Amino acid sequence: MDVLSDVLLAVRLTGAVYFDIDARAPFVLQSPPTDVIAAKVAADAEHLIAFHVLTLGSCWLETVDEPGPPQMLRAGEMVIVSTGEEHLLASAQGLSGAPDLSQYYRPLTEALPFVIDINGDSNAAHCRIVCGYFACDRRPFNPLLESLPRMVHAPVSSRSWGWMTRLLDAALEASDGQNAGQEAMLAKLSELMFVEALRAHIDGLSPDTRNWAAGIRDPDVGSALRLIHGRFAEPWTLEQLAHEVAMSRSSFADRFTAYVGVPPMTYLARWRLQLAARQLQNGSLSVAQAANSVGYQSESAFNRAFKRHVGEAPGAWRRKGVGFYSSHV
Repeated sequence: MDVLSDVLLAVRLTGAVYFDIDARAPFVLQSPPTDVIAAKVAADAEHLIAFHVLTLGSCWLETVDEPGPPQMLRAGEMVIVSTGEEHLLASAQGLSGAPDLSQYYRPLTEALPFVIDINGDSNAAHCRIVCGYFACDRRPFNPLLESLPRMVHAPVSSRSWGWMTRLLDAALEASDGQNAGQEAMLAKLSELMFVEALRAHIDGLSPDTRNWAAGIRDPDVGSALRLIHGRFAEPWTLEQLAHEVAMSRSSFADRFTAYVGVPPMTYLARWRLQLAARQLQNGSLSVAQAANSVGYQSESAFNRAFKRHVGEAPGAWRRKGVGFYSSHV
């Protein structure tokens, strides 16, 4: 079981390339907080993540509300703003601007991405940036989102740079609206970019890092996560999981909790709720069927657990999801 892929599918990660920006110094681009534009960009998204890929030149990235050290982005690098906080991209440090909220909407009569040309001085330093958003679920449980830093700044591997540059070509073609399916292709390519950046981020974590992402690569914790994700409906006990990874009960519980942040059985319970929530949301199963599919023998126990962690009853969650999908067919 590929745990990272399993989580990305379960939290409904979807991407969209919104802007293909050709900029020459001096320039500053300010991105608004994603919670301000989420309803216009992805109406059903619980959380929106911004991303930027540099394909030419370099620029500076700075956060706005909680300023941190400016980061230099260079061609071949990607940055993911996991918190969705307001930030800016600029040709030099210390520049300021204001977001243009009129640029953030889902077009009905034209195709993404929007092509933006800033400062046409051919003698100025040249930068090209592909920008977009990833929508995903936050509830009931998104272990990846909880483990990411505010900014994931990762290089694109040389083996992936070929399709990354082809992404730009596809973006340009899609902008004229003449090629069927181009926007969907861009969305899938942006999701591949996200996975590429995550893999680079996980590979670059220091040995003493303790979070869910680091747990994936730990031999013992990673084995336990694969068991939980691959066989989530089984009636696991702490003793059985510890036995499967050849550890004592107490050592396993301590190690798993140190990495993942919650005990193994708590993680299993939350992951089951995440899977059930998705089935309820798309209307594929009834509440009783969803409970049974993730290992609950009692519908009432499932109802109590769901309401405690999600904040609403599973029936209400299901009706809301089915209503949304019906209205968007």
